[in-house]
Amino acid sequence: MDSTSKERKREDLYQKYQLLRDATNSTAMNKASIIVDASKYIEELKNKVEELSQESIGSTSTSQVSNAPNPLPLVTVETLANGYLINVLSERNCPGLLVSILEAFEELGLDVLDASVSCADTFQLEAVGQNQGSNIDSMDAQVVQNAVLQAIESWSSSETGF
Repeated sequence: MDSTSKERKREDLYQKYQLLRDATNSTAMNKASIIVDASKYIEELKNKVEELSQESIGSTSTSQVSNAPNPLPLVTVETLANGYLINVLSERNCPGLLVSILEAFEELGLDVLDASVSCADTFQLEAVGQNQGSNIDSMDAQVVQNAVLQAIESWSSSETGF
């Protein structure tokens, strides 16, 4: 039984490497090369997002009326194998918003496994959360997104000028 479970884990890991290889258009055959290719692919995607974000910010800033309020931050949630990838992007910094979002994660029972946050000129959050509660199968990406949006709305109603 022990060798069967080891073999199953090995097969599951192999399948995940193949999925990663396919998702990143890698032609590599060994694990290390697949991971290197995936890292390069992720870096390219980050650069593209940054370029698109800069283009979007540039085009919206020229077309907005100067006293028009900034829109609420953009929120996207993707389902991962064991959790969620949560992205929040705002055109301006948002003091206190990170705390509100983390409180929403806590209410959902999401443990933050990895996060990257920038609050300098804009607000950007990329977090990987995993649900440790009893409702692991019943919660989907839409529930997570709604909770984050609710946290943002609550935060914005307590802030002036947003």
